[in-house]
Formats: sequence, C-alpha cells, structure tokens
Amino acid sequence: MTTTATPARPRTRGPHRRRAPGRWAGRRPAWRAFLLLTLPMVAGLFVFKYVAIGWGLLLSFNDARGTISLGNWNGTENYQRLLSDPAFIRSLVTILLFTLFIVPVTFVLALGLAVLVNRLRGGRAFFRTTFFIPAAVSYVVGALVWKMSLFSGTPSGVANSLAYLLGYQDSIGWVATVDPPLYWIVLVTVRLWLQTGFYMILFLAGIQQIPAQLYEAARVDGAESEIRLFRHITWPMLRNTSVAVTLLLIINAFQAFDEFYNILASNLSGLGGADGRTPLIYLFLTALGEQNYGAGSAGAFVITVLIVVFTLLQGRFAGFGRTAEEEGR
Repeated sequence: MTTTATPARPRTRGPHRRRAPGRWAGRRPAWRAFLLLTLPMVAGLFVFKYVAIGWGLLLSFNDARGTISLGNWNGTENYQRLLSDPAFIRSLVTILLFTLFIVPVTFVLALGLAVLVNRLRGGRAFFRTTFFIPAAVSYVVGALVWKMSLFSGTPSGVANSLAYLLGYQDSIGWVATVDPPLYWIVLVTVRLWLQTGFYMILFLAGIQQIPAQLYEAARVDGAESEIRLFRHITWPMLRNTSVAVTLLLIINAFQAFDEFYNILASNLSGLGGADGRTPLIYLFLTALGEQNYGAGSAGAFVITVLIVVFTLLQGRFAGFGRTAEEEGR
C-alpha cells in the first residue's frame, strides 16, 4: 500500500502591519528646517551682541588703552574718572536739554499731523507717504544736506537766500555762530524733519483704531466741536500710543550722534565754535580717538543706565501697562 505525500502548504503571512507614525514624525523636517534657518542668526546674535556686551562690561573695569584684552583691572576707576570729567558732564547737560526740547516738539507735531491727515477725505495715502519718506533717509545724509545746502554759510544757501529776501544783507554762518547759538536751529530742524513722519504714522494707526461709534455717540450727545471730540475721545484712546511714542523719543534723543557729529564735525576738537558733544560723541572720541576702550565701555554703560532710568520713570508716571481696574483703585 503506497502512500502519497501531500505537498506542504506554504505558510501565508497576514498583511504586513506598518507602525503608525509617531507624533513628531511629520514635524521633524519642519524642525530641521527651523533650526537650519535660525541657528546661524541666533549664534551671530549671541556672539556679536551678548558676548560683546559682556566683554564691554568687563573692559569697563580694566585699564584697557590700545587693547581690548583683560587683565589690567582697576576697579571702578574708569567710572570715577568719567563722572568727574567736566567734558562728559557737559555732554550730559547738552543731551538733557536737547531731549527736553525735541521730545515734546516732535510729539505735538506728529500728533497734529496725524489728526489732520486722518480728517482728509481724499489723498490720505499721498500725504501719509509724503510725510513718512524722510524717515527712510539716513541721518548722515540729512545732516549733510542741512549743513551744505540749506544752512550753509554761503550767500547761495537756502536759509541765507530767504534771509536776503527778508531784508538781511549779510550772510549768516548758521553752524559756526555760537552767540547766539544758531547751530541749534540746524540740529533741531534736521531731527524734526527726519523723525516726525515716523511718529505721525504711529499716531495715525492709533487714531484709526478708535471706533467711529464713539464719535457718533458724542455728536448725538451734543459734542459738535472737534476740540471737544479730541479732548474727550481721541486723546484718552491714544494713551498707550502716546506713552510708546514718548518712550521711543526719549531713547532716540539720548542716542543722538549722526547729526551732531556731521554738522559740527569741525568744532568737536574744542578749538572754538559750537560745542555739540553728545555723550555718544564723547565716547566715540574717547574709545576710537584716544583708544581708551576701558573708559569708553564705562561711559556706554552709564548712558545705558540713564536711558533705562528715564524710561522706567516715564512709564511709571504714565501708568504704562496698568489696566483700568488698577487705575481706579
């Protein structure tokens, strides 16, 4: 009796089950792209900004003349010498006076222009762009145009030509005249021309965020005067914008350098003429002129502390960041 062997059936495997992708599997390419794009910027920011700030702080406690190496520690001698230097104190007085004048004047001009432009029914975009264009001009270029064209001491200068039309026959040296200090007219007007348009845009953005229903309700209640509308609606609603603009103006005023240096470049050596040294010009001449990097670093941190103190005080008095409930208490 013969038996026939039945062929073995091949084992069949069930359908292959793929593992479900993990939660972060689809996000890995995005994270890799994010790190690839941001790491160079973060590394550059860390090295060229934060490391430089830390190194400058250490330099301010060193007698670093002609070198940026550490090791010759002198404690707070740089700070003591700086705060006892009459030239540095005079530069602080100069920038304080400049700040006290330029901040409120720019604030009022920018707010007034924003209100006027917002009331226009046509051509609003044209005037908005026209007033903003000077903000895109370099401070160096603006200062040189003011010095060499508008307020040049030659008879062909724009300011002298206008003075001649008004009956003044002699040419005026606007930059070189110290008594009276006419050079301040040049410095103030160029700063106003360069920055007023930028802050006008900020105010204009704040005004356009005010609901129109508030003005309609006020008119229904009898407030027809534009002055009353501005006083009771526009001005209170622009509070946060006003505080932010003031903070920016104070910081920018303390950082004044370009227009002072380029307009008064021939008078910064102390050989007569207008003394327009701001703290940054003083530090520039100390660090790069005398190559006293320790004193220059110390002065930079003194100016930083002053800016922070003025900013915090202004924000404190204005109540920036406080809610209406906190103010009502």
